[in-house]
Amino acid sequence: MSENLTSADRVPEYPLRRDPQCPFAPAATVRRMTREEPVGKVRIWDGSTPWFITRHADQRALLNDPRLSIDEKRPGYPHMTRSRAASAPHHPALITNTDPPEHTRLRRTVNAPFMVKRVEALRPRIQAVLDGLIDDMLAGPNPVDLVQAIGLPVPTLVITEILGAPYEDHEFFQTTSHVLISHESTPDQAGEAGRALGGYLARLFAEKMAAPGDDVMSEMAGRVKAGEMSAEEAITMSSAILIAGHETSASMISLGTLALLDNPDQMELLRERGDDPKFVTNAVEELLRYLTIVHSGIRRIANEDIPLRDKVIKAGDGVIFELAGANYDGEEFPEPEQLDLLRPARQHHAFGYGAHQCLGQSLARVELQVVYSTLYRRVPTLALAVPFAEVPFAMEGVAYGLKSLPVTW
Repeated sequence: MSENLTSADRVPEYPLRRDPQCPFAPAATVRRMTREEPVGKVRIWDGSTPWFITRHADQRALLNDPRLSIDEKRPGYPHMTRSRAASAPHHPALITNTDPPEHTRLRRTVNAPFMVKRVEALRPRIQAVLDGLIDDMLAGPNPVDLVQAIGLPVPTLVITEILGAPYEDHEFFQTTSHVLISHESTPDQAGEAGRALGGYLARLFAEKMAAPGDDVMSEMAGRVKAGEMSAEEAITMSSAILIAGHETSASMISLGTLALLDNPDQMELLRERGDDPKFVTNAVEELLRYLTIVHSGIRRIANEDIPLRDKVIKAGDGVIFELAGANYDGEEFPEPEQLDLLRPARQHHAFGYGAHQCLGQSLARVELQVVYSTLYRRVPTLALAVPFAEVPFAMEGVAYGLKSLPVTW
């Protein structure tokens, strides 16, 4: 590719897929642009060329900047997929598509169950869920697919309990969620999945309105009755929480295990120091940085002209923030290609940054701390059951993960 990456006919196509030889790191073009052209452009599915911001410091400055908007209904917004663009005009106001002060109001309606103190109170329950799943795995067939045995069940059991949805419907949640977040879904497929999930949650929400329990949907039912939010907002928020609450943590559990098996010195370090909460906490942050599973970028549109380095982002221009670029920015994280569980990594952008930072990040952290400190200690001989090159990656979603992870012990 020419050095002039932003010339009209040589703009890189985005999303930029990871290198199969180095699947955990961002694509080589992302790493090169971070070093050489941190304010560049990429071409997305509709032929438009939004700005592409990769440096850690630039993302810190702009992701809290009111000159950028997350309003996906505006012309020129750089949508992730054709399906998302088609459905955006019909989306109700959500924490994922509104700016302050509306965003502040909506986030307040669902923030409490995901605050650190309430999430920490769930730690014993998460531990019990994991221990039960490990018991079942050790008593069952060997080898096993860790995605199905541990990766998906842990966060799905937890998020359904928090939300107030029955776990026995998890196959339906997982199927519809996959269609909704996949870059390969057509608008019709995504629309059908969205209607199916929305109808299911609407029926469940009606039950919560009539007979509330101790869960997030019931809390939102109370807010609807008090006039603080609409039923449509509550149902759509429930869908977003359900999808995000199991997809990303499931990916991190299986991918983190694969990364540690690929770095046996770091796996051994985690086994040796897994009873040290401070070490485990930092190890989770480094794995979040190293893997950066959200690989479709954070999207915004400019409200006004924004000078940045030697460029000017014009009002109405789309902007994509590449999180993996920031997390592999050598100025912030020296030797970023190295997995180093002792590295101070808390400043990573795996959950985004700013007002729209991931709502469920505290829950994800606790889930991962419990899994990473327990699984490899209880199964000290855990090993891949196939060569690394045969592990099937799933790259088609908003976050990447594994289709399966065959392991033995």
